[in-house]
Amino acid sequence: MKSHARAVVIGGGVVGVSALYHLAEKGWTDSVLVERRELTSGSTWHAAGLVPLFNMSYAVGKLHQYSIDFYQRLEKETGQDVGFRQVSNIRVAQTRDRMDEFRQYAGVADTIGVEFEFITPAQIKELWPLASVDGFIGAIRNPTDGYLQPADLTQALAIGARNKGAEINRNTSVTGISRTRAGEWCVHTDKGDITCEHVISATGSFARQTGRMVGLDIPVIPVEHQYIVTGSHPDIAARIEQGLPEMGILRVPDERYYFRQEKDGLILGPYERDAKACYLDGPSADSEYELFQEDFDRLETEIEAAMARVPAFGEAGVKEVYNGAICYTPDGNPIVGPAWDLPNFWLSEGHSFGITAAGGAGQQLAEWIVEGEPSVDMLGVDPRRYGDYCTKSYLKAKNEEAYDHVFIVHYPDEERPAARPLRRTPIHDRLKALGAVFGQSFGWDRANFFASEGTPQEDHWSFRRSNWHEAVGIECRNVMENVGILDLSGFAKCRISGAGAEAFLDRLVANRLPAKSGSLRLGHALSLGGGVHSEFSILRDEPDFLTGDPSFYVVSAGAFQRLDHDWIKKHMPADGSVRFDDLTNAMGTLIIAGPKARTLMQRVAPGTDFGNDAFPWLTAQKIEVGVAPCRAIRANFVGELGWELHHPIEYQVHIFDALMAAGADLGIAPFGIRAMESLRIEKSYRSPGREYSIELAALESGLARFVDLSKGDFIGKEGLVAWQQRGFAWTSATLEVHDTIDADALGSNPISLNGAVVGRCTSGNYGFRTGKSLVLATLNPEFAEIGQVLEIDILGDRFRCTVIQDSPYDPENERIKAAG
Repeated sequence: MKSHARAVVIGGGVVGVSALYHLAEKGWTDSVLVERRELTSGSTWHAAGLVPLFNMSYAVGKLHQYSIDFYQRLEKETGQDVGFRQVSNIRVAQTRDRMDEFRQYAGVADTIGVEFEFITPAQIKELWPLASVDGFIGAIRNPTDGYLQPADLTQALAIGARNKGAEINRNTSVTGISRTRAGEWCVHTDKGDITCEHVISATGSFARQTGRMVGLDIPVIPVEHQYIVTGSHPDIAARIEQGLPEMGILRVPDERYYFRQEKDGLILGPYERDAKACYLDGPSADSEYELFQEDFDRLETEIEAAMARVPAFGEAGVKEVYNGAICYTPDGNPIVGPAWDLPNFWLSEGHSFGITAAGGAGQQLAEWIVEGEPSVDMLGVDPRRYGDYCTKSYLKAKNEEAYDHVFIVHYPDEERPAARPLRRTPIHDRLKALGAVFGQSFGWDRANFFASEGTPQEDHWSFRRSNWHEAVGIECRNVMENVGILDLSGFAKCRISGAGAEAFLDRLVANRLPAKSGSLRLGHALSLGGGVHSEFSILRDEPDFLTGDPSFYVVSAGAFQRLDHDWIKKHMPADGSVRFDDLTNAMGTLIIAGPKARTLMQRVAPGTDFGNDAFPWLTAQKIEVGVAPCRAIRANFVGELGWELHHPIEYQVHIFDALMAAGADLGIAPFGIRAMESLRIEKSYRSPGREYSIELAALESGLARFVDLSKGDFIGKEGLVAWQQRGFAWTSATLEVHDTIDADALGSNPISLNGAVVGRCTSGNYGFRTGKSLVLATLNPEFAEIGQVLEIDILGDRFRCTVIQDSPYDPENERIKAAG
């Protein structure tokens, strides 16, 4: 075994061996894998081997897409049969909502180039004659889907990795991981130590134990999953004898199971309710090829439904039952990417669909490690999308819920209830009493909307305009006509200070920093290639009284707290000249917006002049609301006159009560996140995670006025300039969608001209101030001129849409900068 390596992969399942293969393919042939037992002896060996392309997540969809293509190439490269059978995947709809889900997915598939078709119940019967089609209204079929043999795939990856020079050490247990004085990693094993630059954890059910070795609480806990293999059935045997094609994988999500043909029998894979989390503290040291006792009682409902749907299943008899651990995260997507707070430590864990994702995860992780960033925007699977609120008890509840939700309809406005409410602001109960219906982001409960008087205080999820549509309209109109208040205390907030703070921040973002104390600027941290990694609001504070060192208050999206703060900390100089203080939990934020906002603020803080001359746009002042200290920042994300009120969290109730009392005759009313989303799209305000991406150059994303190429060097500048010289393939645009009735674009909708896709919607919504259905989009520049007429797909229907000027509401910003 080598004592030194460029990278060490821990874990010999399909995910780990794929990471090793792709590192070696990238030229890192001095990479090493260590596996405590035999390859595939954890979760890989008992996987059913399905490779579904269907996924509502862009990032996961791209990983799956790469895997399907790669596995076929791998077989040819190594000569190892991976058992890949492209039999197709038939996913059945029994309700309108389910078919809407499929139509929304079809838009994602169109934009990333995945083949699919919609089929009728009669066509389902033709493809799956053993099944009753009673109650089916149709299906979506991916013809390139199928299944393979997980152990054979892993061996092919291992052969390929070894052929490229990588080393695999079986029966080698990791006993600890430490850092050397030189800043390298040392992986301690029972066969000796390996010093390396990078460590990749792909340890499956052992993820939390591996994490503890380096001080990480990895948000992964497995859940028991069972599937049943039947004996032979004469009808299937007859099909084989006649040379008929193998039946595709049949998924019946509303009945919570899938079928696939297994030789002349069947496999039933149910996703039952009340499945149990397992290995809460990790498997035992001697765990290998481990299964749990089957539990048929837990599967009773799904088995009965399956026998009614496919009588042959009941007739064939049970041959084997597998009950094994499948890793889960709270949202069901894997975690692939850098660990937080640790240099060169990487995670590829929590793969509930590991066979499908392994190829793409390994490829993107290798790109990230070797080249500095992936080629696919991995935000949807980034490990830093979770925070330290993910305790073991939280993970148990959420991961069991994620398993339970595998086959539910995945609505765009879905909010999952387990382990909530968890993080709450002091005014949570006041907002609830005012009708708030809550969602969550990064563990925070926050008001999505406020139920109208006389209507139930509940959410009705849908792909179409739902019960909250008109309630949100009331909120938007009140912000336009009076004044609204929004709790955004979940913002990620920090202070960057010290002698080197200004030089550090100037290099971190592409814009120039605010020059004067009390002034604010928007700054974007770019990826190495010139895409957008993070967006920050940067406020210059007064310098430190004793040292004179600069200080900055930095705010970013709450959902990206760990991601953004990790990016900051990993780029800070090591000389101690910059200090980072996380203020997220210490500071609350209330948004005041609307034409009567100035009158309200003058009432609650009479000692401050809120007029334009005294308090200009994009400036901040320390004020007192009632008797509570507060920092007011004249900015917002909704396009109306207003202020952000940042305050020590312990004063929030006092500040809120003072605002509500003083604004009663002004029509003050709370508004929620869904209203904010509608309002921001009317202003063409683009958002991280939607419009901004590492896959788009910052100058393709509508950020020209926030990128200053004439300033000194900044991270991503070289990559952006090179991208600019190559030429941009995309541009940002705002479009109006015509003749909509009951649905608006949701994102990932394909935009086309004469049948050819020329762009995709990144965000869509109904604008209540403009009375228009609007879309923010990425388009081919050739088709982005004002007035260009295109088509957009919304839930399977084609609508005419027109490119319009950005900021269809108040394009001159007269309302934001209203005099007074």
